[in-house]
Amino acid sequence: MKISDIEKVLLEQQDELEALEGEVLIHRPEEDLINLKSKLAQVVIGVRRSGKSTLCFNALRKARVHYAYANFDDERLEELETQDLDNVLQTLYKIYGKFDYLFLDEIQNIDGWPLFVNRLLRQRIHIIITGSNAKLLSTELATHLTGRHHKIELFPFSFKDWCSINEVDYTRLTTKNKGLLSKAYEEYFRQGGFPELVSGEENPKEYISTLIDNIISQDIKKRYKIRNIDALKRLAHHILNETPTLIVKETLQNIIGIKSERTLGNYLMYLNQTYLISTISKYSSRSRERARNEKSYAIDVAFMDKRENAFSGENLGWRLETIVYLELLRRKAGTENDIYYYQGRSAEADFVVCDGNKTLAVYQVSYDISNEKTRKREIKGCIAGAKATKCDNLFLITDHESEIIEEDGYTELYSVRYRIMDNNGTFRTDLENDTVIPLMYTLYVTNTYAEITAISVLGAK
Repeated sequence: MKISDIEKVLLEQQDELEALEGEVLIHRPEEDLINLKSKLAQVVIGVRRSGKSTLCFNALRKARVHYAYANFDDERLEELETQDLDNVLQTLYKIYGKFDYLFLDEIQNIDGWPLFVNRLLRQRIHIIITGSNAKLLSTELATHLTGRHHKIELFPFSFKDWCSINEVDYTRLTTKNKGLLSKAYEEYFRQGGFPELVSGEENPKEYISTLIDNIISQDIKKRYKIRNIDALKRLAHHILNETPTLIVKETLQNIIGIKSERTLGNYLMYLNQTYLISTISKYSSRSRERARNEKSYAIDVAFMDKRENAFSGENLGWRLETIVYLELLRRKAGTENDIYYYQGRSAEADFVVCDGNKTLAVYQVSYDISNEKTRKREIKGCIAGAKATKCDNLFLITDHESEIIEEDGYTELYSVRYRIMDNNGTFRTDLENDTVIPLMYTLYVTNTYAEITAISVLGAK
């Protein structure tokens, strides 16, 4: 690619970046995970349009450092090859002058990028990278940048992010603010967390349909040379229609029309790697059982129904379960925790959070437990998971109920819709248990003490 053509593109990208300077951008917790003083490459990965570039830009802007920028998710740079990366670097020095920080957007689109980045790290340049393919980045980083990178996962907006961007104060409990919180929650619950849908200027269905098509065509088909793209699309849309769902490969093969189990396995892996879906394993001490029994979730509730031919939008329980799962994923950042589901012979629990062999918490999610049969089933699952994992830190998360539950030796399981949590992880003591704002907590009380654990399902740590 001609260096003059590279310069033209990078100059226009600089103009786009400068246009952001005057915008007010919200602070997201993941921004604090970016260490600009580190000698390690800071790698931010996540689904397309989740706000990775904005997150990195905001971190760099606040730090007041001089940096250069190149976005490789640009159709004008599609012809770039490994040998062109030095021309890109030369052009960046021409445009920005001397810099100590280099921001490389969607760098995984260029073959040979890890060796290029490694060379820059040896030259003491601070590198910030974004990418939309977890596997490509992870594989290349593990091979060429072992011990020289710090990975940060970014998902679409949490409820706290949604409140921040809509200027709703989730810490105030005035009559007016309760109404605003309820409105914000209903919008978030129905629409999901993609940042560009917040303004209301985009048509959600068109936006999400185009986004999914781009992920499949750009991040999967082009990269992995997929021939049967129609089968891949059918698989993606079927899973998103059914999610959360157990993955039964034999059933999927019959429904989608894929004869090869290996091909199906590869397709599922691609959907995971590009953050269309996320999967968790069954809680089990047997590695084989964990590997063969996976459950899938959409990476945002918008993927569940903001699509053509979508059918899952009215299942409120599925939406709530997905929202809780995504919040648990966010809170997994910076820890060694793993998330599983529990399935026994006669009961199941939605989530089991473990640190190695130690179970930290068991979560059961049910949108509405006013029906007695539903209530008994959900409590039974929660307690079965607790017994199987030897855990007494239980959460029964609902959208409607606030009551005391006494069941099977687990005394006084309080299902509390919401309590405000300060940033240090402690709850405010000036609020009553029955404070009503949509969604949130469960309080577990033993015979001797009460414990509210440091997790808010949709709020802040």
